[in-house]
Amino acid sequence: MVLKLRGQLRVASGMSVAVLGWDFNAAFLLGDAMGIDRLAIAELLPEVETIAVHHMNERAQRSDDA
Repeated sequence: MVLKLRGQLRVASGMSVAVLGWDFNAAFLLGDAMGIDRLAIAELLPEVETIAVHHMNERAQRSDDA
């Protein structure tokens, strides 16, 4: 499911682009379509999101610095 959310990002742009997080409305709809329990999504996805967003922004920062 997480890989399918890569196009459902909340971003802020200015001098550079920063990923703020995933669109959780889209995440719940995707989870429903995939038959994933909403409680599992609500419990697990925020933890995964924190790590993923950190790494996406870190990668973007390295690209900006290059």
